[in-house]
Amino acid sequence: MLENVRLSFQGIWSHKMRSFLTMLGIIIGIASIISIVSTIQGTNDQIRQNLIGAGNNAVEINLSQGQTNYEISEWNPVPDGIPVITESIRQELLNVDGVEDASLYNVRTYAEGIYYQNSTLQGAQVYGIDQHYFNTCGYIVRTGREFLDEDYEQYRKVVILDQTAASSLFQEENPLGKTIEIDSQPYVVVGVAQQKAGFEPVINSEEDYDTYIGDEDSGIVYMPSASWCIAYMYDEPQNVVIKAQTTDDMASAGSKCADILNGYITGDSDVRYRARDVLETLEQLQSSSEAMNNQLIWIASISLLVGGIGVMNIMLVSVTERISEIGLKKAIGAKKRSILGQFLTEAVVLTSMGGIIGVVAGIVLAQTVSRMSGTPVGINVTAIIISVVFSMLIGIIFGLLPSVKAANLNPIDALRHE
Repeated sequence: MLENVRLSFQGIWSHKMRSFLTMLGIIIGIASIISIVSTIQGTNDQIRQNLIGAGNNAVEINLSQGQTNYEISEWNPVPDGIPVITESIRQELLNVDGVEDASLYNVRTYAEGIYYQNSTLQGAQVYGIDQHYFNTCGYIVRTGREFLDEDYEQYRKVVILDQTAASSLFQEENPLGKTIEIDSQPYVVVGVAQQKAGFEPVINSEEDYDTYIGDEDSGIVYMPSASWCIAYMYDEPQNVVIKAQTTDDMASAGSKCADILNGYITGDSDVRYRARDVLETLEQLQSSSEAMNNQLIWIASISLLVGGIGVMNIMLVSVTERISEIGLKKAIGAKKRSILGQFLTEAVVLTSMGGIIGVVAGIVLAQTVSRMSGTPVGINVTAIIISVVFSMLIGIIFGLLPSVKAANLNPIDALRHE
C-alpha cells in the first residue's frame, strides 16, 4: 500500500502541470463548498448570538392573545380570570427542571408622559420589576444602586434607567438623584443599569433592526413593582421572565412555565401566557438562510462532477501511456488486484490532494469575502473532514473504470504495445 502511495506521488510529480489541471475541478468544487458552508455557519452563529444576546438564557413569558402580546392599558382592560401571580406561584416556576431563576414584571411598551425639565422620553418602555429581575435578565446597576427592600415596603417612587433612557433625558448630566415625571408623578433616579456582558446585535438591514432591536432602542425605565399602581393600575397581572440553566433548556423550560401559569387562569378569556420561543425563531431564520445556500452548494457540487470526469479521463490516458509497464508487471507475476490497487491509489491520492488544496483555498476565500463584505464566517471542521473524504470517494468512483481496464489488460498484448 505504501509503495503504491509512493509511486502515485512520483507519477503526479512527473506530470505536475497535467496533475494540477486534473485536480483543478476538485479544488474549485471543494473550495466553493467550504466557503459557502463557512458563510452559512458564520451567519447562523451571528443569528443565534443576536437572538440569545450575551448568553443570559432569559425566556419571556407574556400574556398573549393569539400570537400577539396582550398589553394591559386604558384601552385593553385586565381580562377576566387572569390572576395576579403570587410568590408561591413564582416558587412553583423555580421548581421546573432547567429553571435557574424567575422574575415577575409589568410593562408599558409605549409609555408617554416621561419628562425631565424640558426633555421628553418618547416611546420608551416602563417596567415594574421585582427584586429578581436584574439577575434573571443578566443586568447590573453600573451607576448608583439597585432597588432596596425599603423601596418595595414603603412604595418609594424611585426608578432605574438604562443607558439609552439616561442619555436621552440627561445628555451629559449625571442622572443620579434627579427627579423625572412619569404620568405626572415624580420619581427619583437612583441608578443606571446595563447588561453584565456587553453585547450589541449585528445589524445589516432594516429587517435585522426590527428582529433584534425592535422598540428597545427608545430606552427603558424600571420602577419597583410595588410602585406600579401609583402610575398605572392596581392588581395588574404580570408577565414572567425565567432564566434557563442552559441555552438548550430555554424552549422546554419556557413552555412548562407557561403551562403552569395558564393553569391558574379561569373563565373563557382567550388571553393566555405564551413563552417567547427564541430557539424556534432561531431555527426559522436559519432555515430561511440555509435554503438558498444549500442550492449554492448543489451548484458548486457540479464542479466536483466535472473534476471527477477529468480524473477519469487523465487516468485513462495514464493507463494508455503505461500499457507496456503493466504488461511487464503481469509477465513477472503481478496479479490483477495489484494493478487495480496501484491505479486506484493514484486516483485517490490525486483527488485527495485536490481536496486538501481546495479546503485551504476555501478557508482563504471565505476569510477574504468576510473582510470585503463584512459577512461573518465560521469554519466548520466537520465540513472540512467530509470534503476531504468526499474527494477520496471521487477518486475511487471515477478511478475505478481506468483501474479495472488496466487490471484486465492481456499481458501479451500489453508487451506488444508500442
